[in-house]
Amino acid sequence: MKNYADLWLGYRKIEDPGDTSLLKKFCISGVAESDKVVVNAVSELRTGLKAMLGIEPDIVFGSAGAPVSINSGKDMQDAEEYTVSIRDEGLAIDSKSGAGILYGVFDILRNVACGGDVRSIYASEKKVRPSNPLRMLNHWDNMSGDIERGYSGNSFFFENDDIVINERTEDYARLIASVGINGVVINNVNVKNAASYLITDRFFDKVAKLGEIFAGYGIRLFLSLNYASTIEIGGLDSADPLDEKVIAWWKTKMAEIFEKIPTLGGFLVKADSEGRPGPFTYGRTQADGANMLADIVKEHGGIIIWRCFVYNCKQDWRDRKTDRARAGYDNFMPMDGDYHDNVILQIKNGPMDFQIREPISPLLGGLKKTNQMLEVQIAQEYTGHQIDLCYLIPEFKEILGFRTYCSEDRDTVADIISGETFGSRFSGIAAVTNTGNDFNWTGNYLAGANLFGFGRLAFDTELSSEQIAEEFVRMTISRDDAVVKEIVGILLPSREIYERYTSPLGIGWMVTPGVHYGCSVDGYEYDRWGTYHRADHLGIGVDRSDKGTGYAMQYNEPNASVYNDPEKCPDELVLFFHHLPYTHKLHSGKTVIQHIYDTHFEGYEEARELAKKWSTLKGKVDDEIFENVSERFERQLANAREWCDQVNSYFFRKSGIPDEKGRQIW
Repeated sequence: MKNYADLWLGYRKIEDPGDTSLLKKFCISGVAESDKVVVNAVSELRTGLKAMLGIEPDIVFGSAGAPVSINSGKDMQDAEEYTVSIRDEGLAIDSKSGAGILYGVFDILRNVACGGDVRSIYASEKKVRPSNPLRMLNHWDNMSGDIERGYSGNSFFFENDDIVINERTEDYARLIASVGINGVVINNVNVKNAASYLITDRFFDKVAKLGEIFAGYGIRLFLSLNYASTIEIGGLDSADPLDEKVIAWWKTKMAEIFEKIPTLGGFLVKADSEGRPGPFTYGRTQADGANMLADIVKEHGGIIIWRCFVYNCKQDWRDRKTDRARAGYDNFMPMDGDYHDNVILQIKNGPMDFQIREPISPLLGGLKKTNQMLEVQIAQEYTGHQIDLCYLIPEFKEILGFRTYCSEDRDTVADIISGETFGSRFSGIAAVTNTGNDFNWTGNYLAGANLFGFGRLAFDTELSSEQIAEEFVRMTISRDDAVVKEIVGILLPSREIYERYTSPLGIGWMVTPGVHYGCSVDGYEYDRWGTYHRADHLGIGVDRSDKGTGYAMQYNEPNASVYNDPEKCPDELVLFFHHLPYTHKLHSGKTVIQHIYDTHFEGYEEARELAKKWSTLKGKVDDEIFENVSERFERQLANAREWCDQVNSYFFRKSGIPDEKGRQIW
């Protein structure tokens, strides 16, 4: 008996499936029958069809092509492309790789589980190519078993400074492969203590075993790397990337690592930020550090993913020209073109830190000669801790659709990270994941929609938020049309509702320092000399215009001019870019202060309405799911009430301006 949920791979029985004749015969072509991924794909197909329809399909194999050598991101996309078509009154799945066959199988099972008409779906040949070469999950799991910013239990990879491998390990690989994930970083980017030993004999066998399990589902294993490993475990007194002794140590170590872990894809590195060591310590550039490692792993087929989250967390905010938002661009743009071809810069979607609303990082569309990938967060660090409902896929759609004006066409973030805009060798998208060892993987059952949705959107950026939500509900909770409609209607507005009762007009933060949950209006932990939002009795906001920190000018035109002018800047970001009087009129016609009052009252009431809608589903969804989500809504409403009261009270007292609607503010 499993002690965890199957989520969207539950394969619940379909009572009245209609015409199932096409699902009784399959032909798989293009790959060898013995390929481990193909073996798993066939097993999944049999399991799913047996459970849902009672069918035991006849599966035959067509011709197998030559093994595919994957040397770049484009090769990866080509290899993972698959085709599903009707052939000889059965279904045919064709691909150049086992991963493509697996994705084709999951395509079919997803459509069956959602109640789709298989005959009409595949009446015309359906050819699918992934939107992004790399589609990754970053775990912030520590070897002690806890998870940094984890809100769904402890790690299922690590416990008591050891690696855990069990039935759940393989089911996790199945789960994420089913939505198209092809890369996983298993350990925290803040590599400390025992985690440094993942690259030593102590753990090679177990890490190799994890790599084999993931490889069986078309997933490449990556490790977060401690940049100062030469000091931590190597016995040297330096981590200078230009020091010959440092380089020699890494060459020996990398040869050992890739020999012992042959499925390893490479490393993720966080350097020179929040206390993490890096090349800046030795007067070197970020390119110096990344390239040193990249040159060494290249001969083993590895890549280095280098995070652009580099800033001085001890900066003095009394200097109004100092701006954390500028740090990514300032640190990485001058070196555009200096990074070697197996380095990927991993760029957070915004310039700060996964706030509910931020502008897109100007590095996306600024860098033109460097491999880059987008980093988002589905762990709800600042968006409700998987207590408050916050369906993030609409936000990710906005991010992907943002026009950077870096070229005449194909200039959206989606275009850039696909590799199409600049012909990048490697590119893609990564998410800080929201999983843990809770029964339902994500703490709140509805938070599973973010895990499911990220994978689906990373694989196909053209999918809509609505389609993804409906698929998740039908596969995980219920196929009843009325129930599906109600839950989708709860998910879709939840992000904007959370934004309304928390941080207004792009200002961000205002959360409890350290914890990052619950309201603390002055609670920016890295500002020791004042408030992040810089509110006084006259106004609020950070001046990032050309008259302030100059951050707005890091964007390509016309975005720079739009953000630089408070009369043109979108309302939802205006306080991110400008310090404005409380009486400033927004495009909506409201003043800044009235917007703050209205949205916080409205957000709380809208959260109550979401909870009320969920309460009507008692008896219509599984009891475990109903009670889990109900309990989360109880906590969300308490949080929303606290935000509403604290924010409105703070700014009423700060500004002295009453609510024009006469509502009581304490």
